[in-house]
Amino acid sequence: MTESMAERLKIASQGQGLPLVFIHGWGLNSAVWQPCLAQLQVDFEVITIDLPGFATNSGFQVAEYSLVNLAKKVQQAVAKPAVYIGWSLGGLVASQITINYPEQVLGLITVASSPQFVEEDNWPGIKKAVLAMFHQQLAQDTTKTISNFLKIQAMGSPNVRQDIKKIRDLVMQHEQPSQQILDDSLALLTSSNLSNALSDIHQPFLRLYGKLDGLVPKQVIPLIDDLVPNSDCHIFAQASHAPFISHQEEFLLIVKSWLLRHFNKD
Repeated sequence: MTESMAERLKIASQGQGLPLVFIHGWGLNSAVWQPCLAQLQVDFEVITIDLPGFATNSGFQVAEYSLVNLAKKVQQAVAKPAVYIGWSLGGLVASQITINYPEQVLGLITVASSPQFVEEDNWPGIKKAVLAMFHQQLAQDTTKTISNFLKIQAMGSPNVRQDIKKIRDLVMQHEQPSQQILDDSLALLTSSNLSNALSDIHQPFLRLYGKLDGLVPKQVIPLIDDLVPNSDCHIFAQASHAPFISHQEEFLLIVKSWLLRHFNKD
């Protein structure tokens, strides 16, 4: 199927006010944000979007599954200035949108994300062997691979089983992505490195982390502090990779107060 210029990703919008665009992480879909949306849509326009190949956009194809192409398609679908909120891989996409389309981004919030997910000499992250194992597992059993990934995401959280069940129940409302899409999007976690480009971000920027996160280790936080010294940072002391699930109230409090501070209505 050839890529149509007119074709746009489907988005869902609720509420009115400052537009907030939520981008999900690897292997999952926009349903993960559902528990947060009810409270936020009282004061904001809440926009959710599934990445190409996922859930409501499962039939949407991009010529090349690259960070630049995903950023372009998401930004075209939203089509107005907004605050972008990206979790994990979604944080990479949101950061790329901010770098490439600064006039379309009012502010940026990344959740349990890193400009470079893979461990290198002086950069903490996921070991290459772990990502290689996921690629290998995908070829054998996609459902089991996502299930294992959920376990790693919740590891360290005080309510591991509860968190995993909550995420699984949310994302399983939709059809699961194909093995090819999972492989292509996992490759983005392996290959992407935006660390040198972060200094180009001048919009209000909030970075949220879980202190117990096994995918974005806390040792990387001071390194990112140095790359974007004007950004704000909050670490959830008892959270792992999904603080908006495990610590929903605290997450919403931090996000809302930050938004009000930077985008208070006149």
